[in-house]
Amino acid sequence: MVKIGKKILDKKRPFDKPYIIAEAGVNHEGDFEKAKIMIEEAAEAGADAIKFQTYKAEKLASRFSPSYWDTTKESTKSQYKLFKKYDKFWKKEYEELAKYAEKCGIDFMSTPFDFESADFLEPLIPAYKIASADITNIPFLKHIARKGKPILLSTGASSISEIWKAVEAIKSEGNNDIVLLHCVLNYPTDEKNANLGMIKDMKEKFSDYIIGYSDHTLPNVMKDVLSTAWLLGAQVIEKHFTFDKTLPGNDHYHAMDKNDLRTFNEYITKLQKIIGRTEKGYLESEILARNNARRSLVAAKFIPMGKIITEEDLAIKRPGIGISPELYDKVVGSIATRNINEDEIIYFGDFKEMKNFMSGDKNKANNKKNKK
Repeated sequence: MVKIGKKILDKKRPFDKPYIIAEAGVNHEGDFEKAKIMIEEAAEAGADAIKFQTYKAEKLASRFSPSYWDTTKESTKSQYKLFKKYDKFWKKEYEELAKYAEKCGIDFMSTPFDFESADFLEPLIPAYKIASADITNIPFLKHIARKGKPILLSTGASSISEIWKAVEAIKSEGNNDIVLLHCVLNYPTDEKNANLGMIKDMKEKFSDYIIGYSDHTLPNVMKDVLSTAWLLGAQVIEKHFTFDKTLPGNDHYHAMDKNDLRTFNEYITKLQKIIGRTEKGYLESEILARNNARRSLVAAKFIPMGKIITEEDLAIKRPGIGISPELYDKVVGSIATRNINEDEIIYFGDFKEMKNFMSGDKNKANNKKNKK
């Protein structure tokens, strides 16, 4: 089990409502009031957490770093230039946003991209989220692991061996509260590339850990993609979040808004009702059908009291309120204890085993002999 904020993630309860992270990233575009609006809207729509990204462009990317996203959606062709547009917030701003998130009743999170931001975020967040691109940044993983908080690690563009190395690095610092997020590092991710089947593989290969999903698909397929991920075992769902999906560039175009998030939450609640109990057994609503649609042993013809019951004496018919056909072999060869009419349901007490009958006759004979 892993505890994040007030939420406990338990591998034995896979169909609990997932921990939903509204990934605001830098969709606030450096506007503090917009960031606060995003916190409000995420809380109102039912997210468990709102997550930002904490970085300074100079610490994150070289000035010569090329883009890796769809430039028809976000035209900036340099990572450094894109990151520089939106790296306006730092320690003071995130402290204020964390307080505002607490006021709104939602967990505050932010992905650090350097040691300094990881350090000042520590008292503000219930868990660390580490981006896919830092899965091989072993010194950074160890630094965060030493803080002792749960770690949500995205695994986009990673091999199994790279994931294991990251897990072992975190564990080497005494931290085993790890959540691994399946992720595809395409911006956006075409639905045919979502490969949600990998969630099942991760659950098998990393069976000691909670598995989740971080999504970059477009909003028009969001409900299907996210709900499928949850049904396959993702207990954490992270999805980019915006206050306006029509805005150009950055992460707005593959993000959900408050209406999308509300719709997804309602759909998950509906699916939970459909899934219902996870341990097999019959329901109270099935008792009437259980009694009347099942079958009982009935008399195929008139059976006089004292007759040894044969197969020819029995039929198997509805309702199931008499002797179950499971006991067919017990009834055949037994003695009828009363007259049983044709088509009459046979109940306990209507027959007794031959050995009991013989034992009873023998006892009667012995009693008569003793009286003499």
